[in-house]
Amino acid sequence: MIIHIIIVIIGLCVFEIITSIDNAVVNAHVLKTLPEKYQKFFLFWGLIIAVFLVRGLLPFLIVWLTKPSMHFMEVIRFAFSNDPSMKEYVHHTKSILLLGGGVYLVLVFLGWLFMEEKKYVFLVEHFIHKQGIWFYAFASIFLTTIIYLSLGRNPLLALSASIGSMAFFITDGFKKNAEEKEEELLSSNMSAWSKNLYLIVLDASFSIDGVIGAFAFTISVPLILIGNGIGAIVVREFTVRGMDLVTKFAYLKNGAMYSIGVLGGLMVLEAFGKEYPFWVAPLNTFVLLGFFLYLSHREIEQKHKLEEDL
Repeated sequence: MIIHIIIVIIGLCVFEIITSIDNAVVNAHVLKTLPEKYQKFFLFWGLIIAVFLVRGLLPFLIVWLTKPSMHFMEVIRFAFSNDPSMKEYVHHTKSILLLGGGVYLVLVFLGWLFMEEKKYVFLVEHFIHKQGIWFYAFASIFLTTIIYLSLGRNPLLALSASIGSMAFFITDGFKKNAEEKEEELLSSNMSAWSKNLYLIVLDASFSIDGVIGAFAFTISVPLILIGNGIGAIVVREFTVRGMDLVTKFAYLKNGAMYSIGVLGGLMVLEAFGKEYPFWVAPLNTFVLLGFFLYLSHREIEQKHKLEEDL
């Protein structure tokens, strides 16, 4: 049992870190343009809002959405209780939680694969990116198929899939706007307070991927809070001290996205009745992260060797 908990928490930490790297890079770049006192303000209040408020409340909100008849405070007390009915409740709501989250993560992966500029690892990535306009067709076919299969099992599953897709398109639109605004934030005369507030809102929106993906590891809210919280604090340290090192690993984003894609697929399959051992989700994250870190390290070594030869 202890080993189970440790593996899940480590997996959650690693997943939270790799899915937050993009956010941390934006934060680091913008923070460099702010006076020190405003940097400290963001690092403190951003930590309170994004880590403790958003990451602390969002798992409970997701669980509450599966049973809105309960008061929100009842859900919080229920999650930390040893009530035997908790297991029965989890059993009945697990598929609803997993399907919405799985649809969201699969769409995140497809959006990256089709639409985003990236460092290509496989030739097929370049080909798919050139067909980016087909993302919307693939997303529509995927969602329609999931909803059709869901209706035959439980109409609430179909609603969950719809909510997952809605969450994706809302957050994706915000992230795309953030990417366009980054250069403006770096070069504009926008006030330090405005930049701070913008970063805090952006930080909160980027936390959604990590929280939703956490349900692929476990549906225990306390474990999600611990794992995501530790991972988010580590990302804060990267933002302050190690961002130059992190950005050298060119394929880290690839590892994060492939991990998201696999976890999303596992969540969808599990929602439809497939069962997997608890270690499958953490192992997926460790293996994919290790592979893409190796590719990144190899590229760094090759660059160093070329520089030495010159």
